[in-house]
Amino acid sequence: MSKIKDFLSEAGVFFLATSDGAQPKLRPLGAFLEEDGKLIFGVGDSKDVYRQLKANPLTEIVACKPDGHWLRYTGRAVFETDPKYAVNMIAAAHLEAIYNEETGHQLMTFHLEDATAVEIAVMGEGVSLL
Repeated sequence: MSKIKDFLSEAGVFFLATSDGAQPKLRPLGAFLEEDGKLIFGVGDSKDVYRQLKANPLTEIVACKPDGHWLRYTGRAVFETDPKYAVNMIAAAHLEAIYNEETGHQLMTFHLEDATAVEIAVMGEGVSLL
């Protein structure tokens, strides 16, 4: 997981793909953490992205580094049941103003299972990171 973590850290922003029926949806994200041997991502419980991942957990994360190398991390989103992941991500990403009792918003965390991760050079072949 550390190779994927390092890639995402260097890229800064990455994109999460979902589907809304037949319509693909893509949105930028930047927060994640590595814990218990998993890369943990989070989305708000009030967001369409959460509903889309619940309806169809197949997803893809794509990131691009300044050198032109890009990452395709594909798998099935599995939502975490242990609240420690949300607590830790909120603290690490400084999201306390968004996810708290006053706003009522909750951060729903997930990791990818049955995943593949490929780093691809601009005009090169992909190299597996898993």
